[in-house]
Amino acid sequence: MSFNTKELVHDCLASIYETVEGEAFEVWLVDNHSTDGTAASAEKDFPAVNIIRNSKNLGFAAANNQALKRMKGRYALLLNSDAVLTRGAVKELYDFMEHRAGVAMACGQLLNDDGSKQNSMSNFPTLLSLASNETILRTLMPQKYPSKRRDYMLPLPVDSCIGACVMVRKRAIQDIGFLDERYFFFLEETDWAYRMKRSGWEVYFVPTAKIIHRQGKTVGHGIHSRVLFYRSRYSFFKKWHPRSFPVFYSVIFLRLFINSVLAFVGLSLTLGLKASTRRKLVVNSQLLKWHLRGCSEQRRN
Repeated sequence: MSFNTKELVHDCLASIYETVEGEAFEVWLVDNHSTDGTAASAEKDFPAVNIIRNSKNLGFAAANNQALKRMKGRYALLLNSDAVLTRGAVKELYDFMEHRAGVAMACGQLLNDDGSKQNSMSNFPTLLSLASNETILRTLMPQKYPSKRRDYMLPLPVDSCIGACVMVRKRAIQDIGFLDERYFFFLEETDWAYRMKRSGWEVYFVPTAKIIHRQGKTVGHGIHSRVLFYRSRYSFFKKWHPRSFPVFYSVIFLRLFINSVLAFVGLSLTLGLKASTRRKLVVNSQLLKWHLRGCSEQRRN
């Protein structure tokens, strides 16, 4: 799926054709009404790519579903436009899935450009993870909350995968359905994994599959991306924990308020000189306003 990421799409597609070997495959590019010439550029440089051109930005789930409904193979590899495959990454995931018939979804190790690790797996949101700091949870309970802070040599069962690069079994999709299109961006793969595990499927992290992920290049780090994240988070809780949703919402709002106060105090103590603290205060303040308006801000297409 792409939206105004022409250069990233080029690098992503190039990595597919340069690194995927040994098995026949097809490539689908779903362009969400880009205005930077993404589709035309991809068609020119990679004529074998199947391109779906949308008349508006449908978001991550709906766009990927368009390709998933057309796929012919036994596995789908969902690859963000800001991801670049390294040699052997797809083979590692493919071989693992071939030998583990009960696995519905598998992901590899996401890396920054400098080779440092990113978190590649995620836990299902809970009241505990919302009320506390996930970094602390990963430190105190590493078995339950795996993270990039540990080195894993063998495949590891996880709650969910970060959706930058995930391989999904077609039979599992036929069993539990496509991505839930109520999610515009963020938590689509979390909801998918949750449904898969509820149906008896497994989800795994495969550390030997390496993928470079230029994190945040597709959606950014500003208020728009944060609103999308909070909206998706609330959709997840309303869907799976409707009775507890008011409690989840209150905890999230309270934590956001506390973080805003702490950012204001930090900004005051540094005389406003620390740019990261200024940005944090601005984003948190805008998120509080969005909540006070009833979380009604419209999506940006």
